[in-house]
Amino acid sequence: MKKTLRRFAPQSLTRLYHYAAAWLGALWYGFPSRNMVVIGVTGTKGKTSSINFIWACLSAGGYKTGIISTANIRIGENESLNAYHMTMPGRSVVQQLMSQMVKEGCTHCVVETTSEGIQQYRHVGIRYDVAVFTNLFPEHLESHGSFENYRRMKRKLFEALSSRRKVIGGNVVPKVIVANRDDSHCDYFLEPFADTKLTFGLSPEADVVAEDIQETEDGILFSVSGTPFRVGIPGAFNVYNALPAIALARLYNIDDAAIARGLRDLHTIPGRMEKIEERQPFTVFVDYAHEKQSMTNVLRTAQGMRKDGRTIVLLGAEGGGRDKAKRPVMGELAARLADYVVVCNVDPYDDDPQQIIEDIAVSAERHGKIRGANLFAIQDRREGIRKALSLARGGDIVLITGKGAEQSMVVRGESIPWDDRTVVREELRTLVIES
Repeated sequence: MKKTLRRFAPQSLTRLYHYAAAWLGALWYGFPSRNMVVIGVTGTKGKTSSINFIWACLSAGGYKTGIISTANIRIGENESLNAYHMTMPGRSVVQQLMSQMVKEGCTHCVVETTSEGIQQYRHVGIRYDVAVFTNLFPEHLESHGSFENYRRMKRKLFEALSSRRKVIGGNVVPKVIVANRDDSHCDYFLEPFADTKLTFGLSPEADVVAEDIQETEDGILFSVSGTPFRVGIPGAFNVYNALPAIALARLYNIDDAAIARGLRDLHTIPGRMEKIEERQPFTVFVDYAHEKQSMTNVLRTAQGMRKDGRTIVLLGAEGGGRDKAKRPVMGELAARLADYVVVCNVDPYDDDPQQIIEDIAVSAERHGKIRGANLFAIQDRREGIRKALSLARGGDIVLITGKGAEQSMVVRGESIPWDDRTVVREELRTLVIES
């Protein structure tokens, strides 16, 4: 019934519904964002990781902080997984969570603010104080019609800073923009009003610059202004995800020792290069990578870590009208950067699952992979995971990508409970027992 109504309702009526629902939710819960410093994080990649790093640094500095991200929800030290299958849940869930944060004494809240969430007015009623820009790549264009519309939608978060400043505990809360200087769209997101504008990156032109980057088996080492930091989550790309946290923590007068402790002690971000251990002789990571840039990052990271081993990747693509053009790109990347490729379901929604798989697998074949030898197309995701793990031997790295810590999978319109990490553990235990 809901699908039918959505299909035939005028777009203007749908927008009005979302707008009214957002305002009513904020009103019902008493506009909780007025009582905390609210940090919005937007961009194409790295939002969830950046948010968790910000939480870690603010918490280490003594600020009780809440977060709402694609992967997880935190209220202080209490963490739960995001079970809503969307980053910014509707039906006033965001306002409800923020209200709970206020009741439990949070002074700061970090909200992953997506272009689709903004397009559906889910940010309405949230009083933002800080806007963070991570990066921008073509994605979700089917929802926005063009890259320019996509970019413009994200900028609305930054334009929202023009609202009057809050006064919390007798102190005026300044408006702040934090942006990735190395991204070509940086200046576009720095244009709106803010009291303070900070940039980060590897470029010496940035305000917060990472130097001396070293990848290790335990994570990433780097320095900022001569101070050493360590991130315990693999992937050099996580330097970019940690830098906004350092910039904001310093802005809030948190000393570098506390910042370093916060980054060092954050060992896991659910479904973001999350290492799964069940006594197996090879390494397994579960990661959310589901498009060109993120897939390139995780495959390159695996190449740098594997030494004499091989890389085995499981991947897929979403249905539901989402970007079909990325499918052959993903197949090519997997073929070029992995030794073995397993293609299977991610979230086909109402689309033909086999067609999605074939769009990726055929591209992998064009770039050298051979079905039945180093390329496998398996529709059932559990069977695909089982196959990927069964191919591995000592020293190999297995990447299970596409869903991260998502708690459901949508197949033929039906949402079913699912967690890649749980399934990987179950299949690994079976392998260990059989061996």
